[in-house]
Amino acid sequence: MELRQLEYFVAVAGERSFTRAAQRLHVVQSAVSAAITALEKDLCVVLLERNARRVQLTEAGEALLPEAQAVLDAALAARDAVEGLSRGLRGTLRVGMLSDLGLMDLPGLARDFRDRHPGVELQLRDATSGSAGMLSALSGYDVDVAFAGSSGPLPREYAGRTLLRVPQLLAVPAGHALARRRAVGIRELEHETFIDLPPGFAMRTVADEVFTAYGMRRAIAAEVGGIDATAAFVRAGVGIAILPAYAITPHGDLRAVKVREHNFRWSLNAVVLRRRRLTAAAAALLQLAAAHLIEQPGVERPS
Repeated sequence: MELRQLEYFVAVAGERSFTRAAQRLHVVQSAVSAAITALEKDLCVVLLERNARRVQLTEAGEALLPEAQAVLDAALAARDAVEGLSRGLRGTLRVGMLSDLGLMDLPGLARDFRDRHPGVELQLRDATSGSAGMLSALSGYDVDVAFAGSSGPLPREYAGRTLLRVPQLLAVPAGHALARRRAVGIRELEHETFIDLPPGFAMRTVADEVFTAYGMRRAIAAEVGGIDATAAFVRAGVGIAILPAYAITPHGDLRAVKVREHNFRWSLNAVVLRRRRLTAAAAALLQLAAAHLIEQPGVERPS
């Protein structure tokens, strides 16, 4: 069994594709296939079920994946310890991010990290499926660090540090019947139509959890891809929304209204997979992250 074989296996397991794994590893696909075949022959098991549409882990593959990643992490840590003494940090760091929150200067973070650690290849991946997708990417070893939202405590398999806490308000168009109100009861929203992010985003999760707790099922007129798009649909009068204050106040044609029973607060977290060893590169990025948070009205930094 070779480290290269384990590296190729982890890549295929994460991508669920030999083609995408080869692209990620910058090698030809035949090299990936040969390495996996040799690994399966060495272990006398089938690790991956292959068909025309997808690649899926077998039971043996599921068992091997965390152990293979642990071996690769240990090898990387050993290299970091030696190379860091003379050449600085090296390797690859894959980061999952939520780019449309307006809470972190991600371009500035990437620039400063690359300036300080030019030997590390930094790969940033936007969370098109929200925070839930970022956590899945961590579990599948597709990213090493994620900046992800949560409506409450993270599942036990993840270790996270809360960077910001974000309370939210009701956003309504200036001409809406509730626009002159400072506060409303949640039951007054029972027959309203909402704009929201798709399921999987922390903002959507916390709103769904609150309304469900009150036995209310919301009508969602549009599921859009970000905070700015949500605000635009509200301004157009398509529906109302639960949004952070900083997404409402810059727009003169929107009004912020408090919901008496709940503040719809969610958290932005820096998250890693608990069972993985934190690499020196990941630790360096997390250390820089706090300096690139953006101050926004109503947003709280943990003490």
